[in-house]
Amino acid sequence: MIQDNRICQLFNIRYPIIAGGMVWCSGWRLASAVSEAGGLGLIGAGSMHPETLREHINKCKNATTNTFGVNIPLLYPEMETAIRIIIEEKVPVVFTSAGNPKTWTPLLKNHGITVAHVVSSSKFAIKCEEAGADAVVAEGFEAGGHNGREETTTMCLVPAVRNVTSLPLIAAGGIASGAGIAAAMALGAEGVQIGTRFALSEESSAHDNFKSLCLTLNEGDTRLVLKQLAPTRVVKSRLLDRILAAEATGAPADELKQLLGKGRAKKGMFEGDLEEGELEIGQIASTIRQILPAADIMQQLIKEYDATLSRLCDSNRRKV
Repeated sequence: MIQDNRICQLFNIRYPIIAGGMVWCSGWRLASAVSEAGGLGLIGAGSMHPETLREHINKCKNATTNTFGVNIPLLYPEMETAIRIIIEEKVPVVFTSAGNPKTWTPLLKNHGITVAHVVSSSKFAIKCEEAGADAVVAEGFEAGGHNGREETTTMCLVPAVRNVTSLPLIAAGGIASGAGIAAAMALGAEGVQIGTRFALSEESSAHDNFKSLCLTLNEGDTRLVLKQLAPTRVVKSRLLDRILAAEATGAPADELKQLLGKGRAKKGMFEGDLEEGELEIGQIASTIRQILPAADIMQQLIKEYDATLSRLCDSNRRKV
């Protein structure tokens, strides 16, 4: 497994594997487990009230002495309070998303915090470098949850971002195996951010109903919807049927907001309502059939990566 590259050095981790900070999935248990296993665990602040975030940060500190971080969408409603807590608690790493990286990156870096920003296009990757971010995450639209409007796949996005920035580059979206990691590295990434595979781990705080459903998914069982509001990849459900019907009739954004109401992601992913909840997961879920501890997932990824490289090397030697 690649070790001691720029991503490992930047975050002081053993392996260049980051567990995505997913709403309703990435609490302190998952973040600390991934960090203990040699990767970088992220707490998903997007579904937490500020004081809940502080609680998870402190529990993560008690559970691991290794580096961990916080992922926070820049549309978070209590952003100033959350940033203050992150600074007060001396969180070493912050991943930001869904907003302008120039807004908070300078302040975070002034407090010694390493900052990575998630983008869905090469245009925004350039803005990350201009904002002073330490790394960029190129996330393709295969990913679960909220996606970029460009609908660019990871295999297209990673080399495009690599061409426009010298920042350490992390690939995300549709990666859940060692072979996927090798493919991302071949395209120019130096690390990977993995969401769905860790959302379906023992330490994930997602409801067992949600995890069990995701283990049964086949290709095509997720859809990218709500493009008028914020493009979101979700599992087929009764709620999704109503959303698709409304979109098919040209429902305006206000009508879609009213249809969604509040708390749909919590209802689905955290409370386990598989019909009326918003069930956010990536396309790669169709390849996952087992819930494992995060440490086992890490070891599996590393072994698969090494096996992939060995297979490719053997194939090349046979051709010579």
